[in-house]
Amino acid sequence: MQRIKKYRIIAPLVFVLLVALLIFTALWGSGGYAFTSFAFIILMLVPFYYSFESRRPQARELVPIAVLAAVAALGRVVFAPFPYVKPTSAVIIIAGIAFGPQAGFITGATAALASNIFFGQGPFTPWQMFAWGIMGFCAGVFAKHRFLNHRVLICVFGFIWCFFYGWIMDIWQILGFVRPINTTSVLLTIGASAYFDLTHAIATTVFLLLLAKPWLKILERVKNKYGLMEG
Repeated sequence: MQRIKKYRIIAPLVFVLLVALLIFTALWGSGGYAFTSFAFIILMLVPFYYSFESRRPQARELVPIAVLAAVAALGRVVFAPFPYVKPTSAVIIIAGIAFGPQAGFITGATAALASNIFFGQGPFTPWQMFAWGIMGFCAGVFAKHRFLNHRVLICVFGFIWCFFYGWIMDIWQILGFVRPINTTSVLLTIGASAYFDLTHAIATTVFLLLLAKPWLKILERVKNKYGLMEG
């Protein structure tokens, strides 16, 4: 019980610090992205490992999360010739549904950082880590409350959340490059990215239609067989 109370204090505090780091990255430009990416990684692991350690997990429980993060990153690299048509978001959502909110966040954030080794790191990297991490986290929360117990609902969630991902990245664009910041400039920035957000949403929906049911069945079997993520 004491651990749960501490976690409820630590998690919101870490979230506020992450948002502060994102704003710092946008306002101070590329000069600070290396530091903020490193700090982001450390901070995002704090609540995850704090809650994870309380169950005294085995190392094997980290393996499927690492594999899914690698697959999500590799999917982004393989589909590089097709902008915004990538399975990355679908894999992150599946990870969150299969293994829970913390695992979904870690999968999304790690996939962004790892794939940018190929695409190039920049001040946008922490924002991508945050956007994909929150996507995986929310998928885990929705699944935990049984809102994603059907493939159609998973696809609807993926379609909508791709727009949230795009809007989070628009905030970075606005804070870092748009001057002056007013209602008109904000709406123009969001409008300019609408086509790309829609492409991302449609592609993710298609990948979820193809992958969600068979992958979740396999991952559920793995969880039951090895007793992963219990408690």
